[in-house]
Amino acid sequence: MRHFHAVIPAGGVGTRLWPLSRAAAPKFLHDLTGSGSTLLRATYDRLEPLAGNRVLVVTGVAHRAAVCRQLPEVGDDELVLESEPKDSGAAIGLAAAILHRRDPDTIMGSFAADHVISPDNLFQETVREAIHTAAAGKIVTIGIKPTHPSTGFGYIRTGNLLNIDDAPNAHAVVEFVEKPSEDIAKKYLETGDYVWNAGMFVAPVALMLKHLEANQPVLFAGLQEIADAWDTPERDEVTARVWPTLPKIAIDYAVAEPAAAAGDVAVVPGTFRWDDVGDFAAIGRLNNAGDVDEVTVLGEGARVFTENASGVVVSDTKRVIALIGIKDVVIVDTPDALLVTTKEHAQRVKGAVDALKASGDTDVL
Repeated sequence: MRHFHAVIPAGGVGTRLWPLSRAAAPKFLHDLTGSGSTLLRATYDRLEPLAGNRVLVVTGVAHRAAVCRQLPEVGDDELVLESEPKDSGAAIGLAAAILHRRDPDTIMGSFAADHVISPDNLFQETVREAIHTAAAGKIVTIGIKPTHPSTGFGYIRTGNLLNIDDAPNAHAVVEFVEKPSEDIAKKYLETGDYVWNAGMFVAPVALMLKHLEANQPVLFAGLQEIADAWDTPERDEVTARVWPTLPKIAIDYAVAEPAAAAGDVAVVPGTFRWDDVGDFAAIGRLNNAGDVDEVTVLGEGARVFTENASGVVVSDTKRVIALIGIKDVVIVDTPDALLVTTKEHAQRVKGAVDALKASGDTDVL
């Protein structure tokens, strides 16, 4: 465990949660569960018993001040700032390269800043199994046991048990598969051999970089150049010069899938509750403390009146919102933008964001 170092990629805008989540204030900076803790803060607190203060945060330059306010424990040496988004291959790859330069025996664990997980103790037990599996020479993904035939997640096909000490649930990974149709997802569940891909990785940094170099040599070379300068006075100059030239690719394609084909990937299934808070319908599932009748209400000082109504209201204003005789509605009220939709159509919010961007209305994004 003393070689374990946690990495929190805190990126993305969360366009399906617009207008609450925006480029300047993405979803990981918000409390979306009514717990009093933002998703980023909750992620750090969940990892602290495993990693102590060995936590590296990768985020955008624009979010530095907000991240530092929420995580005052994270110093400059543990804060990796992206001048522009380059997808998870560059973000997680740079973290691996920096940690490898500091200690080539490091085992890193990458956990997104915008997921909701409970209870913490079950999550931590699963991560400990993943760390022991990584120490045996595997890149480990933590899969989520499916609760329904979701078409919104990628899946991982599990193979044989690996019989690793202190990791009784570790299996070989046969393959990663893309988001399926509903019929195929039902077949996956019937076999019992598939888990959801939650994008969590635990791995020896040396093995991560080995596969990154083999499959994405240009990306690897650029990240190595930045990592070599990271703990030197040349950090800012080298990063500013190299980062914009890096190719965009997800870590799944850059490392996980080719490593699985080489037999170097394992999966530890997690039984904890997990949600990637992909839309406002998820917020309705995750909250109940502020319910008014059948309406989930989020927002300090929100003023909501309901009669024979259900759904989700998120309010960032003092405006009174009255819902009468309407079911499964989603209302998000902010000072400069108002969203009205239904839980059924919550995934389509991204389309509104794309349309606003195309029309030049970027002031509300």
